[in-house]
Amino acid sequence: MLKRIEADSSEPVARRVFRELRQAVITMHFKPGQALSEQEIAGQLGVSRQPVREAFIKLGEAGLLTIRPQRGTFVVQISTKQVCDARFVREAVELAIVRRACQELREGTVDDLRRNLEAQRAAADDLRPQRFMELDEAFHRTIAAGADCEYAWRVVEETKAQMDRVRYLSLPHATPLDRLIVQHEAVVDAIAARDADRAEAAMRRHLREILTSLPELERRFPELFDRTIPAPQPERTG
Repeated sequence: MLKRIEADSSEPVARRVFRELRQAVITMHFKPGQALSEQEIAGQLGVSRQPVREAFIKLGEAGLLTIRPQRGTFVVQISTKQVCDARFVREAVELAIVRRACQELREGTVDDLRRNLEAQRAAADDLRPQRFMELDEAFHRTIAAGADCEYAWRVVEETKAQMDRVRYLSLPHATPLDRLIVQHEAVVDAIAARDADRAEAAMRRHLREILTSLPELERRFPELFDRTIPAPQPERTG
């Protein structure tokens, strides 16, 4: 169920509508192939059709929706190639971020990251994958902010929409949460030690985890994936 957009927020309505619909696609509330209606969604959110239309356009640009004139708007299937392309870009950016974090980091960032890890453990123990994913997102964003790389993180956010759908699917179905927490811990420990080579290796290992889960998810949920474009060959993880 979509959350109604409250009128008393200072944040623009269009931005909140976009965020709500993006989350609905990523968490499979809107499934691949599903047709979406501007009017119905506007009614559920309690907004006019204009911000919904704007959100549809942005989601189309992000590769999550396809808008077909005279036919409708549909959620696209997950493209394995686009997932791998996004992961490649994300790795390049985040390895640079983590190296910078080892050189210059805002005071208190390591403490913030360790608190985040504790929250991750609690979410894993309570079997709350959606909460874990929110904390995972905050973990990476905190590293970027601590290294004064907010713009670089925005670049990552703009490219990883397809990747996020696979990440959401993988948490309960293919990737043990404890494994991700151990990987996050390795990143934090390396940053705390100011060991850029170790931090980069730990982050690379973590970001390539999705390459392990992808084949299993394609087998378990073939209806969610677009197989018309072949996926890149798996990379060596060293």
